[in-house]
This record gives sequence, structure tokens and C-alpha cells, in this order.
Amino acid sequence: MELQSTNPATGEVLRTFSMLDAEALQARIRQAADAASELREMPLDQRNLYLRKLASMLEDECDDLAREITLETGRRFTQVVQDVRRCAESCRYYATNSPRMLAPELLQSESRQAYVQWSPMGVVLAVAAARSPFLQAFRLAIPALTAGCPVLLKCEEYAPQSNLLVETLIRRAGFPRGAFTALLVENDLLDGAIGDERIASLIVRADAATARRLATKAGSLLRNFSVQITGCGSMVVMPSANIEKALEAAIAAVTGDSSIRRIVVHASIYLDFLNRLTEKLEDLRIGDPMREETQLGPMRNEQEIRHLQEQMKQAVSNGGRIATGGIRLVGKGFFYEPTILTDVPAANAIADAPVFLLYHTDDLQQALAQANAMTYSPAASIWTEEPSEQQQLITGVTAAAVSLNALPLEDPGSYAPPGRAKRSTPVRGVHPYNIREFLAAKTVSLGGQLPD
Repeated sequence: MELQSTNPATGEVLRTFSMLDAEALQARIRQAADAASELREMPLDQRNLYLRKLASMLEDECDDLAREITLETGRRFTQVVQDVRRCAESCRYYATNSPRMLAPELLQSESRQAYVQWSPMGVVLAVAAARSPFLQAFRLAIPALTAGCPVLLKCEEYAPQSNLLVETLIRRAGFPRGAFTALLVENDLLDGAIGDERIASLIVRADAATARRLATKAGSLLRNFSVQITGCGSMVVMPSANIEKALEAAIAAVTGDSSIRRIVVHASIYLDFLNRLTEKLEDLRIGDPMREETQLGPMRNEQEIRHLQEQMKQAVSNGGRIATGGIRLVGKGFFYEPTILTDVPAANAIADAPVFLLYHTDDLQQALAQANAMTYSPAASIWTEEPSEQQQLITGVTAAAVSLNALPLEDPGSYAPPGRAKRSTPVRGVHPYNIREFLAAKTVSLGGQLPD
């Protein structure tokens, strides 16, 4: 089977790749296992040297990398430039702080001296679906390589070149062959690889259906497993809020990387908010993601467009009303009008698309119920100037990350630990806790003195 890399802005095929067969996949796993042994023996200072070199390469080649990624993903060039810079920042952060992150931790014990020693877990098999595959690959690779773990990452089918770029950069920085591998592989072969004894851990950052399938396989094999399910975040806007700033945040969410798509607005300001949001969405400049003036680029591929059209059709048949948008733009590429849906039942969710689901509420408790209606709740944004409302909403909303009068922090410059709510976790940043996902803890008890 072949895999095509397509420019979402034009529909043009950029490059065609051959998928790995079973024999080639086994060769990649064997290579990663060899890299695991090499990384385990490699001094931390050496790994940090490679991370700093990788950061310098990302900075020096930023614009060229961003152009190549933009062509394949449809993400705006200015966004991708920031992605590449964030990756460099993440490399430097881990290179600077890894000695502290990986240091043995003393334990309090009255009977004897003890400490926790951290060791690399081994080869990590990862599946990561993301609008920004280059950034997501680095978010997985950098803490893993810092810990001493190779990564086998199943490529996004719509953006194989972006993941292959990551593999090339990591190899050029000095890491051993197999330290990071972009896998062009079909699902049946991937599922089979989960059972390979050389795989120490499975990490999934994907939709619920993919996570459920892989979790079932990993669970039957008692394989170490970590999941982050993508979902639709909520915004709550109360009467005391700065409406203009809340509107600006909503526009930033749909043009950027935020998961915020459900907006719950108090009835007293609902119509004004709806009208003003409609005007702002209709004024967005949609087009070529390479152009600096473009505010909204294309969706990823034809399949994503068709899936969105089916979701829209289902939402309308369930009672939803299209306030604006809802139409695929005519011409080349995969462009869709920014859209507002109202009166949509809570069970309907449309994530990772330029679509807002707008709800009105009569009071704070109803606002919480509507904001918490989603099964997967990665983030929430609360807008109110009333102190009593602020505390009730912060306490009552169920989300892995909550921001007051701002969009949730969702970039690797955020040093917050990974949260968890319902069945979702937010995008992981560079907090020291995130490296623990790639480490095995060993408790050591001593009868004598602690080692130097």
C-alpha cells in the first residue's frame, strides 16, 4: 500500500511513500531495541549535548522547516514557525534540567536509608494524532530521549513528511540510529507490534475509537499503556465578563491550537455574543496558509472534510441550527467556512474543526452542567469578573486544565504538570512530571551509607 502526502491548500500530491511490510517493521523494532541499549549506557551529559545541538539546528533552519511542514499540514506558516521555536525551547529546557529530573530521590524512613532510582523504561511505541504532527512528535521524543528511551512513532497518514523530518533532525543531532523512528505502517501491523517483547510501553494521543482499540490490545497483553484522548473543551461566559476579550479568545481558539469549541453563554448576553461572534467569524481571512495575512487555513484532508459534513448533518437532524457557515468552500483544497451551531444536543461533539457549538444558560449551575456534558474534557475557559462566580466555576467545572479570563495554556512553554479529568488529559508540556512517563522507578534500601 502507498501513502500520499497532499497539500491541503491545493489538493496537490506532494510525495508518495511505500508503507512498511512486516519484515521492514521488525527491522525498525530491532534497530530501536539496539538504540535502547546504547542510550541506557550513554552518559546524560552526552544526551544533553545532542539536545542542545538539536535546538540549534531547529533555530537555524526554522523557516525552511516551517515551509515544508506548512505545505503538508495546512497549518499557517506563522503558527508553524512558533511550533519549531517551541521545539527548540523544549530541547534546551530538558538539557538544562535533566540532571535534577533524573537525580535519585531520598526517601524518609526511620528503619533504614532508602532512595528511588530512575531508569529508562525502554522502547516506546507511540500513536499521536494531532493538527501539529511535528510539534506533537517532539513533545513525545524530547522527554523520551532525555530519559534514554527510543521512540517508534506511527506517522499521521496525512502528514508523513513532518514526522520523517523529526527522525532526520534527531539523527543529525547525534542520537543513534533507531533513537526515533517514524513508522509508515498500517493498523494491523501496528497492533501486532504491541505484543513484541522489545516494546516496553505504548503511548496513545488520539481519538476515542483509536484509543479504545489499542487499549484493548495492550490490556490483553498486560502492556504498559498511557492514553490522552482528544476532545472538545468548553468556554463559559457570564454577564460580568469582558465580552470583547472573550470574543477575541474564541477567535484565537478557532484559528489556533486550542480545543475550546463549546461556548456556554448566559442568557442575558447570549444574543449579543452570538451576533458579535458571527461577525468576527465571517470576517476571518481564509486561504493560503503561507500568506501572513491568512487567519484560517484548510482542514487536513478530504476524509476530514467528509467526516465533518456527516457530523454537521447529524447535529442538524438532532435539532441543531446553523447560525453561520456550514459550507465547504468551492475550489481547490480542503477549506470549510467557520461555523456556529446552536441548539445542539449535548451528545453531539465536533472537535478539531472551525466549528463552535453555542449554548445559552440561565444561571451558574446550569452553565456548569452544560460545560461538563462532554465525556472527554481536556480544557475549560471561564469568563467572569465576579469573585464568587470565579471560585464556583473553577471548583465545579470538570476539566484537566482550567483558565480564568484566558484560553487554557496548551503549549510546551507551560511548565504545569499533566492534569486529568473524566477520560481526558491536556496536551503535555515540559514539566518534570512528564518525563516520568518514560522512566521506571526502583526503590533501593540500604543498610549502610547512601552512595555518593
